Amino acid sequence: MDIFIFDSLSRKKREFIPIDANKVRIYACGPTVYDYAHIGNARMAVVTDLLVRVLKKKYKNVLFVSNITDIDDKIINESKKLKIPFKELTNKFSKIYNNEMLSLNVSPPDIQPKATDHIDDMILMIDKLIKNECAYVMNNHVMFKVESYKHYGKLSRRTLEEQLEGSRIEIADFKQNARDFILWKPSKDEQPGWNSPWGRGRPGWHIECSTMSKKCLDTPFDIHCGGVDLTFPHHENEIAQSCSAFKPNSEPENFSKYWFHNGFVTLNGEKMSKSLGNIQLVNDLLKKYNGETIRLSLLSAHYRQPLNWNKDILEQSKKTLLRIKKKFEKIKVKDFKIFDINKNEFYEEFQNSLFDDLNTPKALSIIGKNLNKIKEKNHEDRQKITHATFEALTLLGLYKENENDEDFDDTLIKKLINERNEARKLKNFEKADEIRQNLKNKNIEIEDTKDGTVWTKSK
Repeated sequence: MDIFIFDSLSRKKREFIPIDANKVRIYACGPTVYDYAHIGNARMAVVTDLLVRVLKKKYKNVLFVSNITDIDDKIINESKKLKIPFKELTNKFSKIYNNEMLSLNVSPPDIQPKATDHIDDMILMIDKLIKNECAYVMNNHVMFKVESYKHYGKLSRRTLEEQLEGSRIEIADFKQNARDFILWKPSKDEQPGWNSPWGRGRPGWHIECSTMSKKCLDTPFDIHCGGVDLTFPHHENEIAQSCSAFKPNSEPENFSKYWFHNGFVTLNGEKMSKSLGNIQLVNDLLKKYNGETIRLSLLSAHYRQPLNWNKDILEQSKKTLLRIKKKFEKIKVKDFKIFDINKNEFYEEFQNSLFDDLNTPKALSIIGKNLNKIKEKNHEDRQKITHATFEALTLLGLYKENENDEDFDDTLIKKLINERNEARKLKNFEKADEIRQNLKNKNIEIEDTKDGTVWTKSK
């Protein structure tokens, strides 16, 4: 079956045709880690996780990268307020964010680069932009020259006036034009900073994602994901930087082939914002509801539509999951080994709904419809419906198998980790990625540290 997704750049639902079917590459803008994640952050993570799961139903090798922004003015201000080193702050909230996403059954990205690990790469990209006459140095700042990129505004469809209104920084003595944006800024003695050809300083926010996506995936890659609120200026600026570093006025498709944006989360019909004091933190919600309930609530509306977040949606999701899970309490994966899910018409209808631009409302309605049919059907169809529902819930991330795999013990885990490390030494990264995925499928998460590779169970 073909997979279709809505491409924000062309404003059309398009058939997904990867650049290389043997290695699908996806990038998503991750969190800025200085506080707890809110439900808007979680929606992006859950929706993108589902996109990756769906693509893996058709493509064997899907590489997913999502970054951590661990240097930013908000981080600097918060670390100063708390009187702790900025690294201590970002390390703390990076771990909290990852643990919270695991609680929502969001699989960790294959690669999760941190901005501070790629400062040298950012400096190289900025230097290239200056040489391409797409950036300039003024008063110890390096600025991107927006008028140098003729495709600027193609993603967001913003007029010149709207671009000026959305500019974060007022006209200053380091800007030639109000639309120009920062690539590199100077740091005061008490602020984090790195040496560069333009003096001690730190990168602008936008250059971070351009650099990390290029480093981890190369460009062009297949899909760039993120919340719709990032379309302008962040994603628009990413396109301008990345394409101008390739060559001046390069087409946006030379950065990412498809753009995938999820809609806003509102609270009782009102946009969430800190100024209104109506932000819903994942950390708080997990004290009242389990991760699968929150995940189902996030998937209840189509990903491109605004999601009106309230207590009712959570309570309804809780009841729905309890009703479904009562039917699956005694079911094990091994019970379905004799069936071929690809020949199950009940599952095919469900999968087709997700292949059509992740239509989760339709997918969930199909699950409900099939469950209501169970009593009407003969024994063989009842088995098919049960199998289809199990596989559907698993794909949606709403069901985890409770059976312990006795054959997958500590010895085998260590053996696979050693094989992965050996593959990495030989630069056989494809094999290393396959081993990581095999471990992830068994709910084993690995982390490469300075003391070696460590593993933990994710449930």
